[in-house]
Amino acid sequence: MRFNSLDEFLSHSKLRVEKTLNTAISENRASEILSEAMAYSAGQGGKRVRAALVYGAARACGVQGVALDPLACAVEAIHAYSLIHDDLPAMDDDALRRGKPSCHIAFDEATAILAGDALQALAFELLAQAHGAQISATQCLAMVTCLAKASGAKGMVAGQMLDMAAGHNTIDLAQLERLHELKTGALIGASVELGALSCSHVTDIQLDCLRHYAQAIGLAFQVQDDILDIESDTATLGKAQGSDVINEKSTYPALLGMAAAKERLGQLHHEAISNVQIFGEAAQPLIWLADFIVTRKH
Repeated sequence: MRFNSLDEFLSHSKLRVEKTLNTAISENRASEILSEAMAYSAGQGGKRVRAALVYGAARACGVQGVALDPLACAVEAIHAYSLIHDDLPAMDDDALRRGKPSCHIAFDEATAILAGDALQALAFELLAQAHGAQISATQCLAMVTCLAKASGAKGMVAGQMLDMAAGHNTIDLAQLERLHELKTGALIGASVELGALSCSHVTDIQLDCLRHYAQAIGLAFQVQDDILDIESDTATLGKAQGSDVINEKSTYPALLGMAAAKERLGQLHHEAISNVQIFGEAAQPLIWLADFIVTRKH
């Protein structure tokens, strides 16, 4: 299928992943309130950028089709779980998520924790069952390993721990980048790598280029987040604007200044685009996504 714009690609990706995610959650009938909380949080998907990265990376490697849907769904389930837990009072203590009450506000803390736990488990169930005509059991195992590493103590959870440990203390740029490579970048990297691993003949060179692309956009995502926390507003962001300043958190603008932070954003954008040139026209959705990440307004 050919796409003529980012909006067209994102719309197609969003439709596919949300259909798969809604079906998967609706099959959990043991507890109605649990399923409701899972659907509430997983349904606040925004643009579904991580799912789109799965589809985009697979496309760059020559793979399309419904076999990719569980992969994209798994990433979005992990992302939804992470946001539920990040918003909890013991973590970032945010009452709003994409303009709506956070899961623990809409339900209660215990339900929110369990909904996050269930979404995390669902992600690995989806990956484990993804094998078929297009994807082998060996590829599934590699994907499970990839997502588990990115989600746990070697990735996203470690990043959240570092963020909490930093608290109100000032950290240097190297520490800040390491924190965000884990907290935000690890799952973005897994999204790209899952798409690549759907290709049975992906080369080491292709994987290396895609990993560098993912690392660059992962950091760019956070730099833009930090900029928006200062330059945007609560209505646009869908969460409290200025919270980083209020909480005295180390950010790219705080450490570098706004002008240098924007320059760093441009450098990361250039790195990302450069690393997918080897895929030619097939990389166009990945280029659109890199452009979107550095120019988004929320």
